[in-house]
Amino acid sequence: MAKIECELYGNFDEILSKFHNAVMDGSASASFEDSSYFETSDMRCAVRSYERYSVFGQNRVSLTFTLAQSEGRIFFSAITAGGSQAVFFKFNTVGEETFLNTIEWVVKSYSKDRNQ
Repeated sequence: MAKIECELYGNFDEILSKFHNAVMDGSASASFEDSSYFETSDMRCAVRSYERYSVFGQNRVSLTFTLAQSEGRIFFSAITAGGSQAVFFKFNTVGEETFLNTIEWVVKSYSKDRNQ
């Protein structure tokens, strides 16, 4: 498992689109699996789930992210899973980390420290 969590700044819809495009453009084997969306008068939440084939691990790995906005603040959480080949413990998580790296540039573009 690999994970990124942070607060982002910008337009919710634009950020959501950038993440989707980064995942889909990041690998020829990437597939959009499903999504969920919820909105109230003061909150928005989008969940997206993707998979791709990991050549290194010779298996499929998943990436799920949540983008939530409330009171003008945007929170992002992304988690990868499925890259391990062991039965009782995890090793060889390179595929998960590599999958997460496909969206790292988007995080940097919209994070608080983007101008530093």
